Amino acid sequence: MTTLYDFNARRLDGSEQPLEAYRGQVTLLVNTASECGYTRQYAGLQELHDFFAGQGFAVLGFPCNQFGGQEPGGETEIAEFCQSRFGVAFPLFAKLDVNGDGAHPLWRWLTQADSPHPHPIKWNFTKFLIDARGRVVKRYEPAVEPHELVDDIKVLLAR
Repeated sequence: MTTLYDFNARRLDGSEQPLEAYRGQVTLLVNTASECGYTRQYAGLQELHDFFAGQGFAVLGFPCNQFGGQEPGGETEIAEFCQSRFGVAFPLFAKLDVNGDGAHPLWRWLTQADSPHPHPIKWNFTKFLIDARGRVVKRYEPAVEPHELVDDIKVLLAR
């Protein structure tokens, strides 16, 4: 069975990050963009990160430019924007595709036919909640605000 831990992703600083590093943690994967109407959700994602810090929870941000060209910057620009505007301290990864032939393998896994949520990403700030075993538990569409995930995260952390 494939899990989150079977993938690697490149960080904004260019280093390769095995997602195995998050084994045993509840994680929230989010495709992000700096010029989207939902960009303000960075603040809520950071609040989740802070609220559950030290409890076995991590937010992982994956910038994507596939929706309206709303993430046009390079890695340095993305990092500076997220830090200066929203104080983002959770891990951010290099810009990638979440749909189509060029989709990163992680995002193909999240949306493939045998996943619990087998359809393409519709827009920026789609969120996937992953349990401590690396399995997809729930998908949230972009309009779902980060604070609306608190109860679901608490349930997974209590397991």
